[in-house]
Amino acid sequence: MNLEPLSPDNATVVLVDHAVGFANLLRSHDLREHVNNVAGLAKTAKLYGAGLVVTNGEPAKPSGPLYPELLAVLGDQPVIERATAFDAFLDPAFRAAVEATGRRRLLIGGIATDGCVLQTALGALRAGYETYVVADATASTSKEAHDTAIQRMVLSGVVPVTWWSIAAEFQLEPRFADSPIRTRLMSEFQPAMTMSGRTFFAGVAQGRSAS
Repeated sequence: MNLEPLSPDNATVVLVDHAVGFANLLRSHDLREHVNNVAGLAKTAKLYGAGLVVTNGEPAKPSGPLYPELLAVLGDQPVIERATAFDAFLDPAFRAAVEATGRRRLLIGGIATDGCVLQTALGALRAGYETYVVADATASTSKEAHDTAIQRMVLSGVVPVTWWSIAAEFQLEPRFADSPIRTRLMSEFQPAMTMSGRTFFAGVAQGRSAS
């Protein structure tokens, strides 16, 4: 396993098929939390300046367009529409977009874990990329399906990560040492952590006023 830190300079976030038509089929994760994590991962890539490649099937298909919450984060980021199924690396436009980032470490999240994510991750390995699966920005029709696909990926050489751990690792890059980016991400996508911080600082302020 490569112990070099993940950084915006060496990693590309790959988002696969986070489409509205799949949302109601997901049972491996709470839907609200899943959508939050996907948007958080996309914003992490955008704010830190990592590579970002987004793909989806044709919007006219039953799977439909991407989550509105994700589209709001993406802004003018291009979305590669694939006619190919499952392994996104079989699509020339997708493959070219990944190559164009110039980064050899891919952080893949998407729908479904045991379908397009699994096959795209295996395709990335075959293409020689160092491949990670963002487990909490990925979901499937059951916990068993999700967990089994993650296990197969791990056994094949894919490294599991979470979106918040990626943000923390990107923040370690020296140029982001004093950056407010992670605090911004926390306030927007990690409300429990934000409330804990507010409780702590409120306690500190109260202690000072009482002294």
